[in-house]
Amino acid sequence: MPTTPPTVRQVPAERTFHGDTVTDEFSWLAEKENPETIAYLEAENDWTGKATAHLDGLQTTIFEEIKARTQETDLSVPQRKGSFWYYTRTVEGKQYGIQCRVAAAPDDVSPPATGDGAPLAGEEVLLDGNELAEGKNFFALGTFDVTPDGNRLAYSVDFDGDERFILKVKDLVTGETLADEVPDTFYGSAWSSDGSTLFYITVDDAWRPYRVWRHVVGQQAADDVIVFEEADERFWVGVELTRSEKFIVIDANSKVTSEVRVLAADDPAAEPALIRPRVQGVEYSIDHHGHRFLVLHNEDAEDFALAYTSVDNPGDWVELIPHTPGTRLESVDAFQRHIVVSLRRDGLTGLRVLADGSTDSYDMAFPEPLYSVGLAGNPEYDTNLVRISYTSMVTPDSVYDVDLITRAMELRKRKPVLGGYDPEQYEQYREWAIADDGTRVPISVVARKDVPRNGTAPLLLYGYGSYEISMDPYFSIARLSLLDRGMVYAIAHVRGGGEMGRRWYEDGKMLTKRNTFTDFIACARTLARSSWTSADKIVARGGSAGGLLMGAIANLAPDAFAGIVAQVPFVDPLTSILDPSLPLTVTEWEEWGNPLESADVYAYMKSYSPYENVVKQKYPAILAVTSLNDTRVLYHEPAKWVARLRATAPEGSYLLKTEMGAGHGGPSGRYDSWKEEAFVIAWTLDTVHLA
Repeated sequence: MPTTPPTVRQVPAERTFHGDTVTDEFSWLAEKENPETIAYLEAENDWTGKATAHLDGLQTTIFEEIKARTQETDLSVPQRKGSFWYYTRTVEGKQYGIQCRVAAAPDDVSPPATGDGAPLAGEEVLLDGNELAEGKNFFALGTFDVTPDGNRLAYSVDFDGDERFILKVKDLVTGETLADEVPDTFYGSAWSSDGSTLFYITVDDAWRPYRVWRHVVGQQAADDVIVFEEADERFWVGVELTRSEKFIVIDANSKVTSEVRVLAADDPAAEPALIRPRVQGVEYSIDHHGHRFLVLHNEDAEDFALAYTSVDNPGDWVELIPHTPGTRLESVDAFQRHIVVSLRRDGLTGLRVLADGSTDSYDMAFPEPLYSVGLAGNPEYDTNLVRISYTSMVTPDSVYDVDLITRAMELRKRKPVLGGYDPEQYEQYREWAIADDGTRVPISVVARKDVPRNGTAPLLLYGYGSYEISMDPYFSIARLSLLDRGMVYAIAHVRGGGEMGRRWYEDGKMLTKRNTFTDFIACARTLARSSWTSADKIVARGGSAGGLLMGAIANLAPDAFAGIVAQVPFVDPLTSILDPSLPLTVTEWEEWGNPLESADVYAYMKSYSPYENVVKQKYPAILAVTSLNDTRVLYHEPAKWVARLRATAPEGSYLLKTEMGAGHGGPSGRYDSWKEEAFVIAWTLDTVHLA
């Protein structure tokens, strides 16, 4: 193994805020166009490759395990929309999915059998990602949106990973890709009722989606009209067509406030009508349901309530489901005769069904102690069947159709796991840690039943803890390569996420953010005390805002972990949040606080920022993985962090791996993603001496 990592120039650069002067000796790494920066990142990749060369065989073995367990030629369960069944097909040896459809009989409610994943009879290929990606190092599909009549397709592509998409239109009758093309668009689109007009979104210089445009098919993009523009830099905009296909919805959302406008889908040139003006701190979303708009909101309802208002004259909100503390209502989906509410309670997801015109409701029941459930697509409005997705830490991804009248559930497909996977060999558990302030923090655990509970088993502990995003229990084929080697896998459901309701989120953001970090440490120490593992056998893993968590716990409790995997990690948050010109900064002030205006926020963020708090101490082994074209967490944050770790605590082992042609999600092709995951798993096993 080489003994000397790449060197990076230290060029002191000072900043002063609130009377505090800070020196940043590695700030020049933010100069992406600087050849020296690129050369340094490439040298780091070379160093990481040499330092992990002994793992090449193990990485290959794990990649082959993932590949062997995956049914590579496969077919998603077709979904009915209008006169067609739509589905995605994958083919062995090909990186990307193929979007397809087949004609549906008028009275056909059961999807075609998917069999062995071969093309269905009468298949029409709408879009082949492999053809689009040919000759490209990266490919991502943004919008995929078929007109209500099924005759046109709007789709967008990204070939760099920077989430700037080229929007195109395809005529599905002739198969021709039309001349209509719009560069630099964002996710999201909506068609008018007749398919003549397409609404789409563009971003500003700070990568904020802020404009909704109207494009008439056949006209030049230069003639497109701005339908809505959001001036407040805290807000992002979105656009979609309701399931009923009656309304175009334009929403503007900050982290804590919402505002919604609608226009009739059969009158695309109309001016959008406001549902209710924004009120700071009030969030709401809508769906169309007959004569009314359903409104999910948090006005005087911390965990949200459901109401409705008139379509013809939106005004007061009439209560439908009152606020119930501890039951977080997350979304509402309207069907012609039913309403389905997605919720969470006691740390688990759930679905509640309401029949139209009735006060009766019921919650769907599921047998396992830990699971995740949610609606899956459901483009049809006039239906009594809804499709749901279900998974747990031992049950592979499953698709059910639920009859909303009889409540019968029919399993349509369970993701195949090849090679003889037996769920009876594994068991999932719910553990609880006690945080520093006495709060009980849930932990989801899965392991083989034959793993000893005497502290000798290594454990991978995953965490996130931001934006009210929940890390719910899920199944992973790649994870089997850890479990079958005797490693335990756990998810720490720390504050800052949404697992236990809105208060759980509020208690892990702004000036309570440190709870996220101390909760995670409490989870690690609890798992060690309860004999699942021991401190010298725990590897922590997190990405993006979860990478911030990784950097913070490395500084706060290095003795609690043997290793840390930080993927696209937000490890220099104070520098980023102090710069309003950077992507996302202004919108993030309602999540982290505004250190430009508040000395208290500045001091608090500085107290936990991983980059600011690197000290001379013994750190766990650290693997940082990033992407050059990431627009959410810029590559230079982990690059600077690793450089400072080496400069301050040089006795540690710190690796930096940069994807030079990808974005926030890493490699785009499925085989490339498996190779990346195999590398991380191999490094993890090596760190706890299982390699």
